[in-house]
Amino acid sequence: MQRTSYPSFRSVLDGTKDGVVRVAGAHDALGGLLAEEAGFQAVWSSSLEVSSSRGLPDASLLSMSEYLQVAANTQKALSIPVVTDCDTGYGGILNVAHMVHEFEAAGLTAVCIEDKQFPKRNSFANGGQHLESAEEFARKIHTAKRAQSGPEMFVIARTEAMISGLGVEAALERCRRYADAGADAVLVHSKQKTHDQIMSFLDGWDFRCPVVIVPTTYPDWHIDDIKKAGISAVIYANHGLRATVSALRSTYRSVYANGDTTAVEDSIASVQDVFALQRFDAWCELEA
Repeated sequence: MQRTSYPSFRSVLDGTKDGVVRVAGAHDALGGLLAEEAGFQAVWSSSLEVSSSRGLPDASLLSMSEYLQVAANTQKALSIPVVTDCDTGYGGILNVAHMVHEFEAAGLTAVCIEDKQFPKRNSFANGGQHLESAEEFARKIHTAKRAQSGPEMFVIARTEAMISGLGVEAALERCRRYADAGADAVLVHSKQKTHDQIMSFLDGWDFRCPVVIVPTTYPDWHIDDIKKAGISAVIYANHGLRATVSALRSTYRSVYANGDTTAVEDSIASVQDVFALQRFDAWCELEA
């Protein structure tokens, strides 16, 4: 059966025992359930994953309502919070206010918006990494915080300064402005192959609000060292999607090449496993 209550992201961040909230990317409720089963404390409703699940590029093609539907359906299935990747906030300042109203009303407790110009392009795609002015984006953050109706909504301000090539100092300057505008946390993104750039940021950061990272291109940074660096949350943003692509490709090719499914049966989930994830027995009890 669907969940009726779950902790807010703020409460998870404040209450985590090991000091770092670990967040897994997903593009549907099933992915979220598997992340929760593995022990993750939150799920990232990734715009890359959601777009890819539609066979579309992560380039502001889907609407706010389409992303909201995925995030809300995922949250209803889980007992851990969903953090929604809201790209640039789906438009201007009033669009950001509308976004907060709608996501909050749907039971989401955390949103993340980035300081790129609309339409944005995925951070690891070539070209198109154009930033909004720090002043304008700070106004978006301020408006988002004013628009929320309750204390639980958690607004993460994501800077793409280092993605766009502006460097650490620009990222620091922007994040200070966003924190002062009311951001509950800042997400600092880098596409370098080591975490050196992130450490340089942390050396200059006064921790006026928590720091979130997405170690896609520097995967060898261990969680123990991330904790020691003072980071509050780490998002493994697209590994579920990439694993799905590999697994489905391998399975489908094997079935087609062999003419039957015997070669894959031992490596794929059983139907009973799927039923368990669906909570099929609990639903059937409602008929009794």
